[in-house]
Amino acid sequence: MKLLAGLGNPGPDYERHRHNIGFRVLEEVARRARIDLGQEKFNARIGQGAIAGEKVLLLQPQTYMNLSGQAVAGAARFYKVPPSDILVIHDELDLPFGRLQLKNGGGHGGHNGLRSVTEQLGTDGYARLRFGIDKPQGPNAKERVVGYVLSGFHKEEEQQLPELVARAADAVECWVREGMAAAMNRFNRR
Repeated sequence: MKLLAGLGNPGPDYERHRHNIGFRVLEEVARRARIDLGQEKFNARIGQGAIAGEKVLLLQPQTYMNLSGQAVAGAARFYKVPPSDILVIHDELDLPFGRLQLKNGGGHGGHNGLRSVTEQLGTDGYARLRFGIDKPQGPNAKERVVGYVLSGFHKEEEQQLPELVARAADAVECWVREGMAAAMNRFNRR
């Protein structure tokens, strides 16, 4: 079984925020695979099904971003999913808007959701799909990061999101079907 975790913050106040792009991508994967995310377990919304004949568990932590690892690690332990079969989908400040990058392992880069997942799993040896959201520009940009990730996309970005989220879902499906090397070759373009 593969565990696909989309990171975000629960509730309607956050659903259109940049920080919730992981939720949006996972919801598109669920829609395509006809997987209902209606079950509540591990402090998460979960759903089980298959992608290209491979069993998958889809998971949206409902603990807020900083505690995402509790849900991911709890589900991984319960279903005996090794870190090598976990893909975490998250927003990435260090990539231009819409750019996708798949990678195995690595640090958290200041992303509190990844920090929590790594701490709770006891390893950083899981796969990530990084979805570029760009970062704030100009004076005091570093101080504005929290407000930036907890704000909505600009109108022009929002218009591009359906296509970009679909491409990210393609990347997730490719990772499940063909593995990391194939997915990286296809989706990690500049």
